[in-house]
Amino acid sequence: MTLQEYDYARESPSKLAASCLLLALTMKNLGGWTPTLEYYSGYCSQDLHSLVKRLNFLLTYQPRDKLKAVRTKYSHRVFFEVAKVTPMDMLKLEEILKSC
Repeated sequence: MTLQEYDYARESPSKLAASCLLLALTMKNLGGWTPTLEYYSGYCSQDLHSLVKRLNFLLTYQPRDKLKAVRTKYSHRVFFEVAKVTPMDMLKLEEILKSC
């Protein structure tokens, strides 16, 4: 989804990838940011919190009328229908991130 948003172009690709991973782990209740992830990514959990919230906001309030190609592509079962995953409630996400 960030491919279509100019605001995310200024973010480093590694930080964007790490934030996406943290959001995915949180959304699927697969645990938090482990010391191993911190070591190999170079980012601690707190470094990613603001970007994780922005990413969840992007999923929550995305325009539905234009630029549908990426959403359509990742809605297919070949890509595990990740575009259909329901975003997290912003307050719940904030609560979880505070506990990290």
